Amino acid sequence: MKILVTGATGQVGWELCRSLAPLGQIQALSRDQADLARPETLAKIVRDSQPDVVVNAAAYTAVDAAETEPTLARVINADAVGELANATQRIGGLFVHYSTDYVFDGNNSGAYLESDPTCPVNAYGESKLLGEQAVANAGGDWLTFRTTWVFASRGKNFLRTMLRLASQREELRVVSDQFGAPTWARSIADGTAHAVHAAVRERGNGAFKSGIYHMTSAGQTSWHGFADAAVSAWRSVEGSAPLEVRRIVPIDTGAYPLPAKRPVNSVLNNDALKARFGIELPDWRYAVDLCVRDLLSVNS
Repeated sequence: MKILVTGATGQVGWELCRSLAPLGQIQALSRDQADLARPETLAKIVRDSQPDVVVNAAAYTAVDAAETEPTLARVINADAVGELANATQRIGGLFVHYSTDYVFDGNNSGAYLESDPTCPVNAYGESKLLGEQAVANAGGDWLTFRTTWVFASRGKNFLRTMLRLASQREELRVVSDQFGAPTWARSIADGTAHAVHAAVRERGNGAFKSGIYHMTSAGQTSWHGFADAAVSAWRSVEGSAPLEVRRIVPIDTGAYPLPAKRPVNSVLNNDALKARFGIELPDWRYAVDLCVRDLLSVNS
C-alpha cells in the first residue's frame, strides 16, 4: 500500500510518517513539495503518485493571523483541500483529512457530537469548515478527524511556548475560562494509523462509509490547567533544567484579548470514533507527561 502524506514536516505530519510506516510505503511531502497555497498544482502530484491513501496533514493554523488573511486561510484550508480530495477520488483512493473544534461556536454545555450544528466564530474556523465541506462534496471514500489543542515536542505550540516562558519568567498569566482536551500529535497519528488500517479492510469488504469523527485526548482542562500540567511534568523528570516560574495565575479571557475570538467550550465527544474503530486516545495529562519526556530526551 502506498500512502501520500502532505504537511510531513508539521507536528501531526511528522508523527504520521512514523505511525503509518508499518502500513506500507510512505511518500512524505513538505510544503516545498506540495504547497497548499497553490491548489492548482496538487492534482498532478496525486495523479503522478497514484497513492492508495492520501493523508492531508497540511493546513493554515495561524488562528489570529487568519483574521487579516482570510483569503489565504481559505485557499489553504478549503480550496486546496478540495483539490486534493477530488484528485484522490478520481484515482479511487482513500482521503484522510483533519479539522478542528473551531467549527463550533463553543456555547454547548457539554461535549460536542459530530452531528451538532457548526457555527465558527473566527476566520480560521470558517476556513476549516469550508474544508470539511469540500471533502464531503468531492465524494469517494474519505474520513475527516476533528481534533483540539494540538501539541507536540517539536514545532510551535502551546506546550512548548509555556515551557519556554516558564524558563524565563517567575509568573505566567494563563486563560482559565476556556476548556478543551489537549491532544498530542503522536496520539493523533497513532489513532489515524489504526483507523486507516481498519478503513482499508472495510473498503476491501465493501463495508466502508465516509464520515467525520472526533479524535481528541480523553478528559478536559483549561489553558491554565494545561500550562500547569506542562510545568509539573517538566519538573517531575529527574535532571530537567530548573524553571524560573513560581506562579501560574488564572485569568479570564477578557484579560488577554486576541484578534480572533475563541470558543469557550472546545470539548469533543469521541464515542463515535470508539464505536467504529475501537480507538480511545489516552488522557491528556498522560499525553502531556509523555510529550515532555520526549521533548527532554530530544534536547538532551
